[in-house]
Amino acid sequence: MTNRVRVRPNGPLKFVGQVRIEDAEGNLLEEGEDIALCRCGESKQKPFCDGRHNRCGFEDDARFADEKQEDPAGDGPLVVVCRANAMLIARGPMKILGANDEVMTTRNKAAFCRCGQSENKPFCDASHKSCGFLSD
Repeated sequence: MTNRVRVRPNGPLKFVGQVRIEDAEGNLLEEGEDIALCRCGESKQKPFCDGRHNRCGFEDDARFADEKQEDPAGDGPLVVVCRANAMLIARGPMKILGANDEVMTTRNKAAFCRCGQSENKPFCDASHKSCGFLSD
């Protein structure tokens, strides 16, 4: 499995491997091998990172536990769907790496926070519903 999600301390999610980013309707936004997506909620180029995490005070040490770890299924692409005013849904085999590129978990599906408010970073806890996050 070559797909990786690097959770950068105080920074973006970096999707590395065979990656496809889609909007909620399935339209292609970007396809590539190394794509940084915002997780602070402040980017003016959502869903992509524009570096605002450096100016808005976003803090997360990229250390986390995962109770939903699973064996990855195959070597297919990683498709990331940007839900309107909500989370990022990643589907496909992936290793999720935390601080110092330490493998924290493996998954076939994950919901990642992109509003910056989740208490379960990097995963979504539905905080986007109460913080007023807008994806556009």
